Amino acid sequence: MEETTQKKSGMKWVWLIILAVIVIVGFMWWSGDLQTVIGSTDAYQAVFLTNDQVYFGRLTRADSQFPVLKDVYYLQVTQALQPREQSQASTNINLIKLGGELHGPSDEMVLNRDHILFYENLTEDSQVAKAILQSKAGNN
Repeated sequence: MEETTQKKSGMKWVWLIILAVIVIVGFMWWSGDLQTVIGSTDAYQAVFLTNDQVYFGRLTRADSQFPVLKDVYYLQVTQALQPREQSQASTNINLIKLGGELHGPSDEMVLNRDHILFYENLTEDSQVAKAILQSKAGNN
């Protein structure tokens, strides 16, 4: 009789531990601590939004309703207002690091998944990835 009581008590502890693990993992998934990273953790992604904006950075929590883009960059296109000649319309494209804007945002964007058209991994030899690495080397 005493042995049966000990077995029942031991099984209760096993089930409590299993339940606790399930609750902890479920909470971590729900809160985003189990972050989903697309591709390599060193890779950058291009994120295309429904408002025609494109941002570059490291995308995490891609499977959540609110993915997070960190180490964020975007393109800024400028054109000369009055080019010297019609055939010399100059266009400059600059890669800008998020954070220097007037409103002083932090270097992280929380996106609404409903506004993401698609995202793609950048290769190490892409012009954007190279420009990001050059920017980081220049800031050190």
